[in-house]
Amino acid sequence: MHTDAVCEITGLRLIDIWRYFRHTWTTAYKSTPGRKMYFLIRDRAAPCHPVIGIGALGSGIVQLAARDSWIGWTGAAILKRVTDAPSAKWARWLDRSLEELIAGRRTDDILRRAKLTARVLSKPTPEALERLSRLATTAREKHRKTPQRGRHKGASGKTVSDWAALSETYLFEAKRAESLVVLLSAKLSLQAAGFAKPTLENLMHALKDKAARRAIEVVIRHVKARHVGVDMMDITVCGAVASYGAILGGKLVSLLMASPTVVSTYNERYANSASIIASAMAGTAIRRRPHLVLLGTTSLYDVAPSQYNRLKVPSSAFGGTDSDLEFLRIGETEGYGSHHFSQTTNELFERLTARGQDGRRVNSIFGEGVSPKFRRVRGALDALGLTSDRLLQHGSARAIYAVALATNFRDVLIGVSKRARYILPDDNVGTEALVSYWRRRWLAQRILRPEVVESIRQHCLAFPVVHGARVRLPELSTDGPLFDAS
Repeated sequence: MHTDAVCEITGLRLIDIWRYFRHTWTTAYKSTPGRKMYFLIRDRAAPCHPVIGIGALGSGIVQLAARDSWIGWTGAAILKRVTDAPSAKWARWLDRSLEELIAGRRTDDILRRAKLTARVLSKPTPEALERLSRLATTAREKHRKTPQRGRHKGASGKTVSDWAALSETYLFEAKRAESLVVLLSAKLSLQAAGFAKPTLENLMHALKDKAARRAIEVVIRHVKARHVGVDMMDITVCGAVASYGAILGGKLVSLLMASPTVVSTYNERYANSASIIASAMAGTAIRRRPHLVLLGTTSLYDVAPSQYNRLKVPSSAFGGTDSDLEFLRIGETEGYGSHHFSQTTNELFERLTARGQDGRRVNSIFGEGVSPKFRRVRGALDALGLTSDRLLQHGSARAIYAVALATNFRDVLIGVSKRARYILPDDNVGTEALVSYWRRRWLAQRILRPEVVESIRQHCLAFPVVHGARVRLPELSTDGPLFDAS
């Protein structure tokens, strides 16, 4: 939904309706940076179209070991694919990917400061890499001491008018120089191993060289970073509101998050949206046309959520490809994080890290790095001489789920394929098929159970209202005046 869209029935903003029902959740909602979309699922068969459930998509977690292993999104996994079946196609992919990554960095100013020419971009040398490394170190130190918050504040693809100016901040100058050192080092290793042109023969030579193989893994990691926030999203909110939970409305909401309607809405919304980090790195607006091919999510607790359990729609239900649409449990998180530290403790950690001699290492600026809260806590624990690895282990592992939306999602996620082959028909037919399957598979059986009907009857909208989808406000104190006379 668009943030300014208004409900035709109530006159309220749709985003406010979404937020209201989100307050009926037992867990607090925390907004995260990056791309995000909100969805209301309503019952068109009932008067006034009551809300069945709510959902939201957000930018995917960058590093998740079990998920990346299942996708084959690791350097080792993709390198094995290349090694097992080397081809001219893989050689062209490697050369094209590396050149695109280098071209995606603004270099004119940092080459000038390092007293280098553009020739080093095609023929890197150890001396050039050393100069760029020194430049990166200097810019990183400046950012820690003077983070230039004002120049970063409010930066978004819609508000930034001068990407070149944003690229010149200490943060992005450091990031550009650091990434350029890494990419040019990879290029130098590949050239030294004989990969001067993208041919099968040259690729075969490079695969025999350890330094070249490490260079290929570097390219793979950077290619992954280009796709993780564009072609893959996480389901960050998903569930039914009372009284639809009793009839397994959560399963319907889950299925609809993987529907062609959601996919096309996401692809259209971000088709012309500038990527903040990519644009700041390039010094110009970078718009990457998305192809949403994979959804990921994790359970809230260390038990599998019932709404994802056995959630599968066979291909026969929608007449699409031979692949089924399924919420697959692919592993568990490592039970590693910082959410078990209280707000007070986190505030004290922030004060501690702010007193460092070299400035703040974590300034919560978008583009500075993933998981700023986690890095801040780790830095504070290390500064106190405590074993951060042990204290950050909260032991509450969460189930990880993945939903493939396209049969070739793995190739899309590493840039081998430019076009997604979607599992569901790319129109309203696919979405209607999911709703019809939910009615037959779950709703038709559920509404025949007397205890289910009785549980729904408990939610009453007549005065006095007793309804599970109502946000209960705190009771007013009767011990004193409503307003302070002073």
